[in-house]
Amino acid sequence: MTSKLIKALRWWLPAVLITGIGLYVLQQTGPDLGAPGMGGERQPRPVAVETASLTRGPLQDVRRFTGSLEAANEFDLAARTGGRLRQLMVDIGDTVERGQLIARLDSEEQEQAVAEAKAARDVARAQLAETRAALASARKELDRTRALRERRVASQAELEAAEARVAAEQSREQLATAQIAQREAALAAARVRLSWTEIRADWEGDGDTRVVGERYRDEGASLNAGDPVVSLMDTRTLRAVGFVTERDYAHLHPGQSARLAVDVYPGEPFPATVARLAPRFSPGSRQARLELAVPNPNDRLRPGLFARMAITVGEAEDALWVPRDALVRRGDETGIYLVDDDVDEGEPPRARYQVVVTGVRDGDRVQIREPDLRGDVVTLGQHLIQDGSPLRPERLTDVLARHDEDQEG
Repeated sequence: MTSKLIKALRWWLPAVLITGIGLYVLQQTGPDLGAPGMGGERQPRPVAVETASLTRGPLQDVRRFTGSLEAANEFDLAARTGGRLRQLMVDIGDTVERGQLIARLDSEEQEQAVAEAKAARDVARAQLAETRAALASARKELDRTRALRERRVASQAELEAAEARVAAEQSREQLATAQIAQREAALAAARVRLSWTEIRADWEGDGDTRVVGERYRDEGASLNAGDPVVSLMDTRTLRAVGFVTERDYAHLHPGQSARLAVDVYPGEPFPATVARLAPRFSPGSRQARLELAVPNPNDRLRPGLFARMAITVGEAEDALWVPRDALVRRGDETGIYLVDDDVDEGEPPRARYQVVVTGVRDGDRVQIREPDLRGDVVTLGQHLIQDGSPLRPERLTDVLARHDEDQEG
């Protein structure tokens, strides 16, 4: 008898335990077994959800990026000829004026070339003077021969010889004149090459001063043509460079106002303007280059500083907004669950799904452009409810207050 009882318990005890657990779970999550409704139906238990009020206030959609500051105009001053750097007159941080002498190279070879070109020009001038004197003499001889020919003292052959001599001297004069022009050009070229041994600050555009940003060579160094000596930059306006993703790209365009922050001056914003937005994305990073123009009239900002950029892409003065967590996606629609208090006395409020049109996004706050709504919205627990579900609303502040009381107790 005892063995039969034990065998029966082995079969029935697990079934009883499973049935009991199922009833317990059903009581906790399923319909309220103790609350019959119309026609004997069981009413579903209200779902505990977190809610927040629909609120009005100003919103700003601010997109934030990071990058670095660069000089808006920076270039290298390079040697235009080879030689030894004999003298460097500036150093990093110095302010230079347009046309100021920056450096000198050894110039003995170029000076000698100028002297030789000048001597060659002087020889050509002397040859021209000699040729012109000979031409003048030939013309006088031609005039005398013509007079004698008229008196039939000189022959026709003598006259033709005198004319030929004048023509020859005229050709010599033209050649000497051309040689002078050639020697003058050679002298000018030699002087240009001599001027290349002096490196001067020169640039296009406005502004009469620049700042030395880098020194690449020291005195005594050997330079080749094209080797940079110093870099000059214009720091009156800087350029903040960052990169934007596809999500932000469509909201940006040149001319937008922006703010810039740097760690050197914490809490102090600097005005800026969107200057350029690259027309293409990098295949590797899928980002586009963004450039901001940053005025720097007091010369407080410096190229190379890490920059935080904030660009306002949308504003709403009196916007109806909800927390971002209140939004629910259903396919292509965006909606929210409103807390509907228009129920019979004693009945819990119901969830009412409402399709909405969103607008400006300000951090965790999202504007509801349409329709114009009032009341509370569900911000946590939307996955547990549907349109018409009974609710047990709780505000986050109330939950936190109870938690604090429990901790104190």
